[in-house]
Amino acid sequence: MAVQAISSAQPRNRLSRERVVRAAIAHADAVGLEALSMRKLAEELGVAPMALYRHVANKDDLIDGMVDVVFSEIGLPSGGADWKSAMRRRGISLRDLLARHRWAIGLMESRTNPGPANLRHHDAVLGSLRAAGFSVEMAAHAYSVLDGYIYGFALTKMNLPFDSTTDIAEAAQTMLEPFPLNEYPNLLEFITDHAMKPGYDYGDEFEYGLDLILDGLERAKQTG
Repeated sequence: MAVQAISSAQPRNRLSRERVVRAAIAHADAVGLEALSMRKLAEELGVAPMALYRHVANKDDLIDGMVDVVFSEIGLPSGGADWKSAMRRRGISLRDLLARHRWAIGLMESRTNPGPANLRHHDAVLGSLRAAGFSVEMAAHAYSVLDGYIYGFALTKMNLPFDSTTDIAEAAQTMLEPFPLNEYPNLLEFITDHAMKPGYDYGDEFEYGLDLILDGLERAKQTG
């Protein structure tokens, strides 16, 4: 019976590349990528560090795998005439993903050995734009503008020194207290008359900006 119990437990404990990569993602989500090491990852998985190298060549290969899994979580846009809805869903999906995997924001477009999910995603975005009538050149412009906005917004949101309305009030007081009351009247108006209203969330600005970009791209496509 003991032998059978050990045997039945082995499949659950057996290492695989997927298990190693997903454990690394969970670790990075919890404490950041800079705190991830092969030694710490091995400890979490209950194996010797050398066991990891049967599934990932090195830390760079591990990060390639992590980024590819993250890409697999983004909703793929479909081709067709309703490209704006497809790009809008994709933009929101990517924004939400970057909030879950904060460590990934600087890595998504930096991999020189991209995995299949990474390549599939880029191919699908370009395919959706091309199917909607964008030229290759315009598709490149659209992709660049959209990703510049999505990644830039996610990075800004990630680094804001506040989350709630109370946090905004405290941050504003700290920032403006050293200066005369009327030194920055427009900023003061924005903070007091807009940002400090109950329920304000900077993250709500994302979809407004995304729609502006999509409307602008539609006009450019029609006149291009």
